[in-house]
Amino acid sequence: MIPGGGQPNMQQLLQQAQKMQQDLANAQEELARTEVDGQAGGGLVKATVTGSGELRALKIDPKAVDPDDTETLADLIVAAVHAANENAQTLQQQKLGPLAQGLGGGIPGLPF
Repeated sequence: MIPGGGQPNMQQLLQQAQKMQQDLANAQEELARTEVDGQAGGGLVKATVTGSGELRALKIDPKAVDPDDTETLADLIVAAVHAANENAQTLQQQKLGPLAQGLGGGIPGLPF
């Protein structure tokens, strides 16, 4: 309800919506540029993803490579990528969470 029974200022509401949309776009661009890491096996395998979840780099310490046990290496790679993606999701919540709250709740398609 509008105090005093007045009508909402549609121009002001439109400006607020446009600002929030621009803030969201800026935050998404920043996420796409920001890189976060995850690791497994005590650092034997490290994965780097962007804040939006795109895999950018994978580093494997030669000590992790055993030709007779490729399953363990595969598990370490999956774990490192998973850890990096969890860090990216945390970053997304930090960057986009306040914007989603400003919209009155979650934004469809975002994980929070």
